[in-house]
Amino acid sequence: MTNYRRFQYPGATWFFTVNLAERHGNRLLTDKIDLLRMAFTQVKGRHVFEIDAMVVLPEHLHCILTLPAGDSDFSTRWGLIKAYFSRQVDRGERISKSREKRGERGIWQRRFWEHLIRDEVDYRQHVDYIHWNPVKRGWVQSVKDWPHSSFHRYVKMGVYPENWGDEIDLSKIVARE
Repeated sequence: MTNYRRFQYPGATWFFTVNLAERHGNRLLTDKIDLLRMAFTQVKGRHVFEIDAMVVLPEHLHCILTLPAGDSDFSTRWGLIKAYFSRQVDRGERISKSREKRGERGIWQRRFWEHLIRDEVDYRQHVDYIHWNPVKRGWVQSVKDWPHSSFHRYVKMGVYPENWGDEIDLSKIVARE
């Protein structure tokens, strides 16, 4: 297995994007949301981390995780989350020859994208991005309408008003992904 060079910063806060292997027309993550929650709970029980913000879309997710002081191993956590989820899902996905040779499932993309959160401004921008993503992707017209998002927790904490984002002109938003 390739050993990717990843920046190691113990106790840091990270933004992640994690994708399913087959993104087009795939609703696996939202169809199996309870299973995904269980995967996170199981891994958190053995490898502590905090979920600062998260959104789960049908075929990918974004989240901000904070690791404990002295710990920088987010790769193990993602591997365990993906493995737990995959073991609970019925087989039937398309599997490439290379994955088949290695005995891998074809559910997740092998890699993920991570970004070290640098400061409070960077943190707020990524939290906003996470919560805005269901609107950006066209799943809902209003942020509050997407059920699989930490936005609702942020509203209860008084960080956002319930109608946050409603005043944004969608015709002026350009997708970056």
